[in-house]
This record gives sequence, structure tokens and C-alpha cells, in this order.
Amino acid sequence: MTHSRAAVALAVVGAVVCGALVATQSRINGELGHQLGDGYLAAFISFGSGFIVLAVIAAVVPSTRRGVMTVISSIRAGRMPWWYTVGGLAGGLFVLSQGLTAAVLGVALFTVATVTGQTLSGLLVDRRGVGTMQPKPVTTARLVGATLAVVAVAFSVSPQIQGGIAWWVLALPLAAGLGLGWQQAVNGQVREVSGSPLAATFFNFLAGTALLAVVLGIHAVAAGLPDHLSGSPWLYIGGLIGILFVAGYAIVVKFTGVLLLGLGAIAGQLAASLLFDIVLPVAGQQIEWTTVVGTVVTLIAIGIASIPARTTRR
Repeated sequence: MTHSRAAVALAVVGAVVCGALVATQSRINGELGHQLGDGYLAAFISFGSGFIVLAVIAAVVPSTRRGVMTVISSIRAGRMPWWYTVGGLAGGLFVLSQGLTAAVLGVALFTVATVTGQTLSGLLVDRRGVGTMQPKPVTTARLVGATLAVVAVAFSVSPQIQGGIAWWVLALPLAAGLGLGWQQAVNGQVREVSGSPLAATFFNFLAGTALLAVVLGIHAVAAGLPDHLSGSPWLYIGGLIGILFVAGYAIVVKFTGVLLLGLGAIAGQLAASLLFDIVLPVAGQQIEWTTVVGTVVTLIAIGIASIPARTTRR
């Protein structure tokens, strides 16, 4: 099915907004982890609180409850693969990789690794197609746009990149980025089957919370947990924000495909991060001109990757 350019453009805007919400959640969860002194617990609270909210919604909202039951019955009847419902594992892996490698790599290299993985998975998943998502050709415009986006992100964080990092340390965040593209594709399929973006988000949070519960349990045995929760109440809304952008992704991926969705989300994250640095600066950090240029170039990359295949052939 071919969607109109206006519908695709509107969906890309939606992806950018969702990316901005991701940056917002990251800032909140990062501060919560700092306040608690435990990033693992902060990640579990974010996922777990979101899952609890979605469980309540599924219990009281008929359309969401029907969507959840439709997915379960579709799996039992063999109409949908069960692994469509575990896309949240990729979100859990992303959060886990933050805790394990971001401190070693630094935020800059971590970001480059995950963006590279996300962009590659966008190309691969679009090329093959998933469920009702038809395959999209790997055109010159899409390749140029994807490459330009990765280069723009690397350039925007280049002042923060430190040398002397072993290449294998990049493997986990790269794998996490690859998983994000797959996550967006399968969540979109669950939304198609269920007819409810909140039902798709419910399964996403269920899988991610289960993974992080196991990781937190191992972490608690090895290092213990904080004696009590701390921080302002607004630091505990990361799960609610996650519900918004996961549901948003599940809606717009039908129109954008995985690659354009990923590029829009990356642009939104960069733009929102830049805005946060201006409005709510972190002590000891300054705004680099490379971040501004990288954000603008990423927006240009979206435009290039959006060029229809027939235009590229001409």
C-alpha cells in the first residue's frame, strides 16, 4: 500500500515529536538514577511504572482490553508469531547497555553506536518487510540519507569523543541500536493486529519490564539496592512519557517505514537535547556548535531519505 506524501510527512513529524519525548525521558531517568544512585533501579521504575499504568488501562478501557485479547487469541490460533509481542526486549537491552557501557564509552560514543545500529536495522527491516509492512527498495536516496544521518550524529558529538576505547565495547550499544529498528517494526504489527496502539504498547512494556526485573534482581544480589526512594515526584513520570512515544511509534511506522521513523526520532532527540541544554543546562557542560550543525544536517538527511523511489530512478 502506497501512502500519500502528506500522510508520510505528517508521520515523520510525529516521529520527530516521539524522538523529542525519548530525549525528555532520558533526561528524567538520568536524573532519577543520579538521585537514587542506581541507574538499574531507575530504569526498572520507568518501565515498571509504565507497565502498571497500561495494565490498569487494559483493565478499565474496553478497546484496549479487546486489543490485548485479540493479540493473545491470534498467537494461539497461529495467525501472528509470538515474537511480535516481545519488541520491548530491545528497549530493555537499550537501557541495559546504557548502564553497562555508557560510563565506559561516554555518552557521545554510546550515541553514535546506537544510532548506527538503529539506522542499519531501519534499512534492513525495510528491505525485507515485516508482516503487513511491504519491503522498501534500498534506493540511492535512502542510503545517502541514512549515511548522512550517522555522520551528522557523529559530528554533533565529536567534541566529546574520547580515544582508547576497545572496539568490542561498542558491540552492546550497537546491538541495542539494531534491536530498536526491529522493535518499532514488530510493535507496529501488534498494533495492526490489535487495532489499538495502547495494546501494542502494553506488550512492549511487559517484555521490557520482565527483562529489567531479571537484570535488577541480579544487580541487587551483587551490589544491593538503595535503602529508600528519593527525588522529586516529576522524576517518576518517565514511564508515562514512554507510553506516549512507544504508542506513537506503533502508529506512525505504518506510514514511514522503519528507516524514516528512526531518522525522524534521531532528529527529534538531537533537537530536544539541544533545547534542554539551552533551557536547562547541566553544570559543567556547554553547547557545542557541532551539535547545532549536526541537528540541522540530520533534518536534511530525513528530507533526502524521504525522496520516493521513482524520483531517484529518474
